[in-house]
Amino acid sequence: MTRSSTAPYGVTLLRVSLGILFLAHVGLKIFVFTIPGFVGYFASLHLPAVMAYGTIALEAFGGLALILGVYAPWVAIPLALEMLGTIVMVHGANGWLFTNKGGGWEYPAFWAVTLVVLSLLGDGAFALRPSVGRQA
Repeated sequence: MTRSSTAPYGVTLLRVSLGILFLAHVGLKIFVFTIPGFVGYFASLHLPAVMAYGTIALEAFGGLALILGVYAPWVAIPLALEMLGTIVMVHGANGWLFTNKGGGWEYPAFWAVTLVVLSLLGDGAFALRPSVGRQA
């Protein structure tokens, strides 16, 4: 049974935590790998360079939207799809454990599941712009 009195705050904790993780993830791409380095990495995967820029934008704007609670359940879906894409394109071949060389797929899979859960739960408490038709 879900505790209706505290559930919105749990959803908010999940939403904000995921948003912070995405901002940290995009920070890694920008400040550690650098944008040219990340674009080059996409090229090494035979992906168009424009997808690297799109990934950075999705993670930056998506992370902020999650933290602020701006259509969070809708924002969570493309972010989950991105995580599934990393499994297919990058981490899947490295095995299950993220500690494997090149990182396995356990962490991106967990991240994708938590984003789907957030999408199913709604915005939570303190959302600046709750999704249409959903209660906070």
